[in-house]
Amino acid sequence: MEIWIDADLYDFPSSNDSEYRVWRGDDPEVAAVTLDDFKGQDEAVSLVGMIPWIMVRCSDWKMIPLENLVAAASDSGTKIAVAISEEVDIQGAAFALEHGVDAVVLPPEVQAPALWSSARSISNLKGPRVSKPTPPELSTAIVDSISSGGVGERVCVDLIERLSEGEGLAIGSSSACLCLVHGETIPSQYVPSRPFRINAGAVHSYVMMGDGSTKYLSELNSGDEVAIHSDKGTSRIATIGRLKVERRPFLRISLRSGNGDGQVIVQQAETVRLISVEGTTISVTEISPGDEIIVLNESNMRHIGKPVQGEVDER
Repeated sequence: MEIWIDADLYDFPSSNDSEYRVWRGDDPEVAAVTLDDFKGQDEAVSLVGMIPWIMVRCSDWKMIPLENLVAAASDSGTKIAVAISEEVDIQGAAFALEHGVDAVVLPPEVQAPALWSSARSISNLKGPRVSKPTPPELSTAIVDSISSGGVGERVCVDLIERLSEGEGLAIGSSSACLCLVHGETIPSQYVPSRPFRINAGAVHSYVMMGDGSTKYLSELNSGDEVAIHSDKGTSRIATIGRLKVERRPFLRISLRSGNGDGQVIVQQAETVRLISVEGTTISVTEISPGDEIIVLNESNMRHIGKPVQGEVDER
C-alpha cells in the first residue's frame, strides 16, 4: 500500500523533495472523485478500467462504497487511492474486502503524526496484492443429503430463446458450488415442456450472469443476460424475457465437492432436474444421497456479485 501526501487540501511546500507521492489535485494518471452519495460511487465505478488511478475523497466516511469500489477495481488495471484524515479510518481502508485500497492520501506528517505512524505500520504489514480471481469451472459434486426446504418464493426464469437438452442455469446458495439446474425441455405425461424456462429455485439463490458476475434470483429483471451452461462444458449468454415468482414447497439438497461444498434449494417438483456426471437429467424428487451431479465451482468470494479473492464461508 502506497502513502501519498495530500497537498490539495493541506499546505505542503512545492519545493519539498519527498520520498512519497504528492497529490496536488491534478494528475493525468489520476481521476479524483468525491463520494457524497451513490452518484459519486457510480461515477467512480464507471472509470474503472479506463485510468490507472482513482482518488476518492469521502465527504462523510463510509466503508460500503469503498468496498464496492475495491471489488469493482479487482483485476481491472485500475488502482484505488483514498483520502484519510482520521486514524480510526486507516485500517478499514487498508483491509476493505481483505485487499484494501492501493494507496492512502494523508495530511502532511507534521499535521498528523499518529495517522502516519499507523499508515506506515499497516503498509509494512500488508503483503503484495494477491493474484487475480480464478474463473469458475465445471466440476462434480456428490449429493450428501436431501431434506425439506420449507415453503417459500420460487423463481422461474423464462428466456427469450429455447434451451437444448443438457443446458441450464448455475444456481445455488453458495457461489463456491453452483448446481446446473436443467431447463424444462423434457415433456411429461402431466405437463408439456417449456423449453425456454428454468425453474431455478428460491429467491435467495445465486445465479451466474452473462458477464461472470452473480446476482440473487430476487434481483433479476426482464432484459438481464444470464449464463447458460451445458453438460458438455460450453456456455453462452441468453436474455431473460420474464420472471415468474410463486410460493411453493422446497427441497434442500446438500452437496460435497472437492472444490467446495454447497447446497441448492429448489421446488419440490418432478419437472425440476439437475444434471448427472453422465450427462443425463435427474429429477430432484428422485435424487438420492451418493448421486453425482455437475456443478460450477470457484474459489473466490463475491461482493455485489463481483469475484474477489478472499476467505468466505457460506452455508
